[in-house]
Amino acid sequence: MFTEKDLSQMQQKGIAPDKVKQQIGCFREGFSPALLDRPATVGDGILRMDQEQVRRYSVAYEKDAPGLRVVKFVPASGAATRMFRDLYTWRDKLAAGTGIRELFSSDPAAAAFFGGLRRFAFWEDLSLAMFREDLDAGHLLDDGNYLPLLDFILYDHGLDYASLPKGLLAFHSYGEGSRTPFEEHLVEGARYAADGNGRVCIHFTVSPEHLDGFRALLEKVRGGYEKEYGVALQVDFSLQKPSTDTVAADLDGKPFRALDGSLVFRPGGHGALIENLNELDGDIFFVKNIDNVVPDHLREPTVLYKKALGGLLLELTTRIADWMKRLEEGPLPAGAYREAVAFATERLFLDPALFPEDAAEGSRALQRWLHRPVRVCGMVRNQGEPGGGPFWVKNRETGTASLQVVESAQVNLEDAGQSAVFSQSTHFNPVDLVCAVRDHRGQRFDLRNHVDPDTGFISKKSMDGRTLQALELPGLWNGAMADWTTVFAEVPLSTFNPVKTVNDLLRESHQ
Repeated sequence: MFTEKDLSQMQQKGIAPDKVKQQIGCFREGFSPALLDRPATVGDGILRMDQEQVRRYSVAYEKDAPGLRVVKFVPASGAATRMFRDLYTWRDKLAAGTGIRELFSSDPAAAAFFGGLRRFAFWEDLSLAMFREDLDAGHLLDDGNYLPLLDFILYDHGLDYASLPKGLLAFHSYGEGSRTPFEEHLVEGARYAADGNGRVCIHFTVSPEHLDGFRALLEKVRGGYEKEYGVALQVDFSLQKPSTDTVAADLDGKPFRALDGSLVFRPGGHGALIENLNELDGDIFFVKNIDNVVPDHLREPTVLYKKALGGLLLELTTRIADWMKRLEEGPLPAGAYREAVAFATERLFLDPALFPEDAAEGSRALQRWLHRPVRVCGMVRNQGEPGGGPFWVKNRETGTASLQVVESAQVNLEDAGQSAVFSQSTHFNPVDLVCAVRDHRGQRFDLRNHVDPDTGFISKKSMDGRTLQALELPGLWNGAMADWTTVFAEVPLSTFNPVKTVNDLLRESHQ
């Protein structure tokens, strides 16, 4: 199947030929879709904390966190290309002679963008960039001369925003200037992730071409934020490993080759970042996307619920550790076994069918199911955002159900029954996780052992005018954490403020 050139290419990436063969097999055999049992809802898989519980968990976290190594983990490698897709469309229409009235009437988003252009945090930077070229951004905007404005936003003679990652864009305006999402995560981390010595550990996964930009911004702003918040920022970066790339296939399931005959490899998606997370030193990790940030005056609910989720996690892991230590001494007596099973099923949402009646046999089952990484995932009420949600998913072999975050791409929506279950979901996954990665002895779990490899999926892309099949690894918060103990907790919608299009920055939550 492979030439010497192919083998050399794999060696350079650190990918074994057997792994590539396995990936080719995935294209031919496909993946079984997730088997949804029912949506997770409040009272059936989703915990709703009352205000007293939120306060209690938050206080407990504040008490215990200083003695732990807390790490804020932020996937930040995505480029902002899709965020500015509409701008390219508007530019092409204007260049082709479309009038402003016609553009606005056919696309209300264009009217909103140009009508609100002065409200974007990047307006000052745009004006300055144009001033350096003897252009007045304000006059051009007032005159309806939009082409130069779009060009200076998108291309490298101006802000070059279309080629930058979201983390380096100006998102929010302040009296002293603007802040990027990267900076907002530094501030957010300072509010809830400091240890007893005032050290705040934040890790960003970035693309190689953007690493220097992130480092330069860090050096520029680090001192100011450390002084303002009285912390020491320990910020580091990692890249998605070439060894996690996946081979592409043609429509017949054979290796897809570039015009020069070489194999085509593609990034395996955010699921590859389980490798990055696995290598970090920490006790608990807060995981949150780069674009889900708010300005200072709206930050308090986010900080409060981050602490509450952390406190809930610490309570659960303490109880797990207690039971694991007792289980190591031998099978539990019948009464203690029933108590442990009640904890596992009612607090950790494990399927009761996992635990037999017999205490001796059941104690062994408890050791298996309690000895896993633990994650508490914030869930918001579904407001129609695209993406995954919380579900009870059936295991095809055992028939038991477990709580999982499921994306639409994992579901056979042509199956009427599965489509109905998916559409009944009440909550949405905002990627708001806090994770415990050590066991009761303090030993680090190897997170790679808790991935479900059958939860990847295949999508179609194009290259050189040809269609290819791309293999996505199990997603970081989907299949890559499928064998984790999972608890879903409802959090307010105010804690979820993603930016998928540029006009999202005009929402009140980003002003």
